[in-house]
Amino acid sequence: MGELRLMKGNEAIAEAAIRSGVDAYYGYPITPQSEILEYLMSEEPYKRTGMVVLQAESEIASVNMVYGAGAGGKKAMTTSSSPGISLMQEGLSYIAGAEIPCLIVNVVRGGPGLGTIQPSQSDYFQTTKGGGHGDYRLIALAPASVQEMSDFVKLGFELAFKYRNPVMLQADGVIGQMMEKVELFDQMPRLTDQEIIAKYPWATTGKPKSRERNIITSLDLEALKQEEFNLHLQRKYKEVTENETRYELVNCEDAEYLLVAYGSSARISLKTVQLAREKGLKVGLVRPITLWPFPSKIISELADKVKGMLCVEMSAGQMIEDVILATLGKTKVLHYGRLGGVIPSPDEVLVALETQIIGGK
Repeated sequence: MGELRLMKGNEAIAEAAIRSGVDAYYGYPITPQSEILEYLMSEEPYKRTGMVVLQAESEIASVNMVYGAGAGGKKAMTTSSSPGISLMQEGLSYIAGAEIPCLIVNVVRGGPGLGTIQPSQSDYFQTTKGGGHGDYRLIALAPASVQEMSDFVKLGFELAFKYRNPVMLQADGVIGQMMEKVELFDQMPRLTDQEIIAKYPWATTGKPKSRERNIITSLDLEALKQEEFNLHLQRKYKEVTENETRYELVNCEDAEYLLVAYGSSARISLKTVQLAREKGLKVGLVRPITLWPFPSKIISELADKVKGMLCVEMSAGQMIEDVILATLGKTKVLHYGRLGGVIPSPDEVLVALETQIIGGK
């Protein structure tokens, strides 16, 4: 067993970044994720591993610093919360267009605008639909526990470098601020420049004598070349969809009704499933772990077997669009959510399930 600690979700992300052998973290404080930067500053990881930690002047500066470090084959990451992620969208599109691996963490708060510092899940569109300009995708992981906050940092970098694609770890203020037991993984080494050159021939590391310097850019003024590059991206995204779609099923074998929820809403819905089962209602839970690629195939298969699905989100209903697309009218799909940072209770979700899906017309 690895080292056990009682940690906040935000602290688990920060410690996992150090242990993942991250070369550089660039960030800017914003509630409810400021503890990530605070933890990294207090731990002084440059003394532990040589990791650079820098508070940039803005979120825009942070994401462009990640662009530069990632272009050199370095493990680079940034973290923020909803309005800050909005400011990063142009940089994320550039990073995706240049096929640079990196990790972005979004601990979501309520909006729109400055909104509230309370937890929300209203950034689903911003993450899964690209957010910035152009036809690109972010691989998006949705942790539902403090343990997954740690584990998904490591997994996020593995996926980022495997597919040369930015990865978004999308949590919310509940998971970021709550404390749970975490089993930490062992320290991973940082790669030397020589190891980066050998392992990632696409990266630029200045101008080593052994080869010509790589030019990394997302610019191509020739339409046909840009079209072929976009087709290359679509082929890559298809490969990601085929190989990396992740989800969890709970009590779905005999379920007549399903809750579909991710992150903290999935934790709430898990209790709702228990309450429903105690009342004799055959209810199951589908938890998307990757928001993109979305687990459309399994949801489509389950839609053939159940009488209805309730999407539980701390938003006005965003993920429900992907669920509706997956089910193609094969079963009833409705939404229940609370807005503005209000967290629904398991009992509220059960009432919504009983009135809207089970008892509804």
